[in-house]
Amino acid sequence: MSSNHPAIPMLAQLKTHIWNEVQPYLKDPSYPAQFMVPAKYQPEADFHWTMSSDYPKRQGKYIRGSLVVLIAEAMGVPAEKAYKTAAAMQISEDWILIHDDFEDNSPTRRGQPALHHIYGDKLAVNAGDALHALMWKILVDNQTLLGESLTIRLIDEFYTMIAHTALGQTVEMKWTQDNRVTDDSDWYFIADSKTGYYSLAGPMRFGGIIGNASETQLKLLTDLGLNLGRCFQLVDDTLDLTGNFAGLKSHSGDDIYEGKRTIPLGHLLRTASKSDSDKIISILAKPREQKTSSEVTWILDQMHQHGSITYAQNLATQYRDAALKIIDTKLTFLKHEPALSNLKTISDFILNRSY
Repeated sequence: MSSNHPAIPMLAQLKTHIWNEVQPYLKDPSYPAQFMVPAKYQPEADFHWTMSSDYPKRQGKYIRGSLVVLIAEAMGVPAEKAYKTAAAMQISEDWILIHDDFEDNSPTRRGQPALHHIYGDKLAVNAGDALHALMWKILVDNQTLLGESLTIRLIDEFYTMIAHTALGQTVEMKWTQDNRVTDDSDWYFIADSKTGYYSLAGPMRFGGIIGNASETQLKLLTDLGLNLGRCFQLVDDTLDLTGNFAGLKSHSGDDIYEGKRTIPLGHLLRTASKSDSDKIISILAKPREQKTSSEVTWILDQMHQHGSITYAQNLATQYRDAALKIIDTKLTFLKHEPALSNLKTISDFILNRSY
């Protein structure tokens, strides 16, 4: 369904504006004269930026950056004042994904080999570090658009968001490493840390701050992001089990290969027989490269038999509906069109996408 969703052209249009902010930064900055790159080392500098620019040039859906712009616009701020913050949000996604892919040993990203499979672990992590530094530079440059006070506030907000995201990643990796049996509340802690905050509430708060939102208004935007973030992650988790992300993945079940704790997995472990649960836990304990396709397929079949995927899909719908109710009944300060309608369109797309 999502290939013809009205959110697609809208996101594509916003992506063009945000990319125009990102692209000029993907090169060496102006170093002090003593540290300018000598001509004989320019090939090395070119290689560095070719590698570091790889994920940005693959260009994902740009949902996070688009939310920054749409919230600001819905509060009456010209989109041009939000593009640079949206660009920093997009670059943050790219460096975090480089590090995540290395940590999870993911095989692909956006339909191509993950960066560490192209350049090796060490160079890939360093490319992520380069983009991390770039994110802060873009935020600092906001001063020309937003002034010093607002810029500093946004930088502080970015720090808080990324700190919580890193915490969520630590917990997820540790629980996977410990082969911990989790329940729904455990999943919510990770999903809220990594997706609810980082992917939805954070960008919305940035847009609200640019729009001079009050603390009460920021709280309401955060409530929206929390609900929509849970929907977003539930859809991601079910798509991993049932789809190929519109051709961007070669197979289903990456989360099982990586041993990630998800709502469908938790539901399955609660509903399967003791012997099947023990078998699932023993499979999850294996490193990715030691899990066989037949083992992963068996777990997928068990999820279908026990209604675990349907359970997660129903939860996603509930959170999407809760998010739309917040938009319709509580976010009365978002008045400006077409940004408000576009925000609702993205909310629907998050549930009904295929990638």
